[in-house]
Amino acid sequence: MEPVVAVVIGDIALVFVTATLLGAAARRCGQPAVVGQIIAGILLGPSLLGRLPGHLDGRLFPSDALPYLTMLSQVAIVVFMFSVGYELELGAIRGHGRVVPLLALGALLVPMALGMGCVLLLHPEFADLGMRGHGRSFLLFMGVATSITALPVLAAIVRERGLARTTAGVVATAAAGIMDALAWLVLAAALIGGGRTGRFPLPVTILLVGGFVVVMLAVVRPALAWWTDRGRSVLSSPAPVAFALAMGSAWVTASLGLHPVFGAFLAGLAMHGRKRAPDADVLRAMDQVGSLLLPLFFVVTGLSLNIGAVRGKALLLLGVVVVVACAGKLVPSYGISRLCGLPPRESATIAALMNTRGLTELIALNVGLADGIIDRRLFTVLVLMALITTFATWPLLSLIRPTREPEAAVQEYVG
Repeated sequence: MEPVVAVVIGDIALVFVTATLLGAAARRCGQPAVVGQIIAGILLGPSLLGRLPGHLDGRLFPSDALPYLTMLSQVAIVVFMFSVGYELELGAIRGHGRVVPLLALGALLVPMALGMGCVLLLHPEFADLGMRGHGRSFLLFMGVATSITALPVLAAIVRERGLARTTAGVVATAAAGIMDALAWLVLAAALIGGGRTGRFPLPVTILLVGGFVVVMLAVVRPALAWWTDRGRSVLSSPAPVAFALAMGSAWVTASLGLHPVFGAFLAGLAMHGRKRAPDADVLRAMDQVGSLLLPLFFVVTGLSLNIGAVRGKALLLLGVVVVVACAGKLVPSYGISRLCGLPPRESATIAALMNTRGLTELIALNVGLADGIIDRRLFTVLVLMALITTFATWPLLSLIRPTREPEAAVQEYVG
C-alpha cells in the first residue's frame, strides 16, 4: 500500500469521528447536526490545528492526500445536489396562493440587489480582499452569495421545531425550493457570462448547456418516468440508476466547463417525475451516501479557511456582508408575508427560516473559489457570513416561538 493511501484512510477516520462528535454536540445545543459537522471541518484546518505547535494541519492533511479527499468531497456534493433536485417540489407553488411565488422572488431578488450594490459601493475593499473574477460574474456571484437559502438545513430545522405542518413551515419550504432552483440558474449564468467556462467559446457554451438542459427535461425525464412505471421490475431498486444518472450528468456539465453540481442538480430534477413522489429507496440510498461523505467536504472547505486572517478591513467587510445578507432576507420575507395576509408570528417565523444558508451556501462558495471568482480571503469572509446567519436561525425561532409546535397542530394553509 502506498503511504499516501494509508494517510487518506487515517484522515477519513479522523474526519468521521470529529464530525460525529461535533454533530451530536450541535444537536444538544439546538442546532442541526450539519452545523457541528461544518465546525468540525473548520477546526481541522488552519483556523485551529494550523495555529497549534507542529503545524498539525499539514501533518494530518498533507498536500499529496488532498486530491483524494477532494475527489471524495466532490462525490459527496454531487450526491447531495442530486438529492436537492430530486426532492424539489416545484409544484408546491400551486395551492398556496400568491405568497409562495412572491416570497421566493422577493427573498431572492432583494438580497441579490443589495449584495451587488454592496460590491459597487465598496469595490476597492472587495478588490483588496480577493475579487478575482470578471466584473459582471463577480457581481452576479456576490448577488447569489447573499441571497441563497439552504433548503436542506431549513427543512431540517422545520422538522426539528415541529413546524412541518404549520403555515410558516409549508410556505418557507416551498419558497426556498423555488429559490434554490433560481439561484443555481443565476450562478450558472455568472460562470458562463463571465467567461469562466474556458473550454468552449461563450456562444457555444450557452448552446451546449441549453441543449443539455432540454435533453434532460424533455427526453431523459419522460424516459425515466416510463422506466419507473414499466421497467422497474428489472431492478430491485432504482437507486443505482439514480447514482449513475447523477454522476453522468455531473460529468457532462463538468466537460462543458461548468461545475459538476449543476449536472447533479439537473439530474435530480429530471428523475423526479411531475406526478410522482420521490422514491423512498432512492432518497434513503442517496441520504446514506451523502451523510457518510459530506464531512469530507466540510474538511476540504475548512482547509481553505484561515479565520485568523479576518481582521482589520476584512472584519469590517464581514460585518457589512452579514448585515446586508440578513436585512436582505428578513425585511422582504416578513414584509411580503404580512402583505399576503399572514399573521405577525407566522411572518416572523418565515423571515427567520429564509435567512438560513448553511450547506447550500458553502457549495456555491466552493464553486466560486474553484472557478477563480474569489480567492481564499474573501472565501473565508463569505463562509463566516454563512455560518453566522445559519447559527442565528435557531435563536431567532426560539424568540418567536419559545415552545416546540405539537406535531398535530395543523394551522390553516394560505389559499
